[in-house]
Amino acid sequence: MARTEYDVEMTEGTGAGRPAADLPFRVMLTMHVHPGLEADFERTWLEIGDQITSHPANLGQWLVRSADEPSTYYIMSDWVNERLFRAFEQTPGHLEHRKILHPLRASGSMVTGARLAFLPGAASVTAPGATAEPAAVAAGSAASVTA
Repeated sequence: MARTEYDVEMTEGTGAGRPAADLPFRVMLTMHVHPGLEADFERTWLEIGDQITSHPANLGQWLVRSADEPSTYYIMSDWVNERLFRAFEQTPGHLEHRKILHPLRASGSMVTGARLAFLPGAASVTAPGATAEPAAVAAGSAASVTA
């Protein structure tokens, strides 16, 4: 089977730095929760979130509620690299995590990408106790969340 330019870039890089396969990897989920179940979703996500953050390849995760659509959430998680994230996706713990959240969810989608750069904002540099994001993400592949 012939390799596409994308396959080559993801495994060997562009020649302009580290290969994308070695870069930190960001996963961005959009979750549409059944109206009225927002509090249940937030509580459940927080209760089971350590199943993700305790994985040795996980760099952290964030839960964001949409300001425009109260039943929509954005979940971001950062990983050491794509290969380790893809291995995590197959673990029994992750499959159980998805099964627990599934009844609360009306629909969802997933976008992934290699983190290329981070530019800290003035407030994150000067604010006492502020924590900076580890890196920004370049949009990568998109896939529908099926469970």
